[in-house]
Amino acid sequence: MATPPTAANRSQMTKLREIITDDPHTWDQAWVENVTPWDVGVSQPPLREVVQSGEVAFPTRGRAFVPGCGSGHDAIFLSSELGLDTLAIDISPVAVKNASKNIPADLNVRIEAHDFFSFAVPDSEKFDLIYDYTFFVAIPPSRRHEWGTQMNALIKPGGYLITLVFPLDPEQDFGPPWFVRPEHYLAPLGDGWEKVVDRIPTSSSPTHIGRERLVVWKKL
Repeated sequence: MATPPTAANRSQMTKLREIITDDPHTWDQAWVENVTPWDVGVSQPPLREVVQSGEVAFPTRGRAFVPGCGSGHDAIFLSSELGLDTLAIDISPVAVKNASKNIPADLNVRIEAHDFFSFAVPDSEKFDLIYDYTFFVAIPPSRRHEWGTQMNALIKPGGYLITLVFPLDPEQDFGPPWFVRPEHYLAPLGDGWEKVVDRIPTSSSPTHIGRERLVVWKKL
């Protein structure tokens, strides 16, 4: 059974939708006003679960990427657990400043301010692992094909894309977060991907229980 959002979380979501417009730079204002209901202060339990379970042979050498990284907790986890050179980006300079303070000195993690849709790397610097949590649902559905184009451009053949699909709430025509289902990722990604994990996590944040699905893709 799904755990409904708390009253405080619903209030934060209402405030968020008042702040965010079609201009992606309004996300910075959300961080200025501390309206960040997706940030639970730690890395997401399903990410920890799938990485630590050993069910997927994730790379332990190479590069990881986290778009829309927020406070950086998931990027820090990937670097600490897998030993990957990790780059995380956010369009909000405030988020980047806050996240940079969270990086332990012994980890190879960089957090930078970029627009995901104009971000590019040379072929030699493409990523072995990419993680998307609440980024896909933060962008307007009209841009999801652009999201897929970027994912295809940024990840190496043989690389992995971890998508934590959240929130699996009743259909709505407003956002963020925008209405999402696991199958919504198929058309943007296109051909050339294999699903290696598709399941309900066994561990979730308290307000995420019954509202998320973990899907891991491998680029062929």
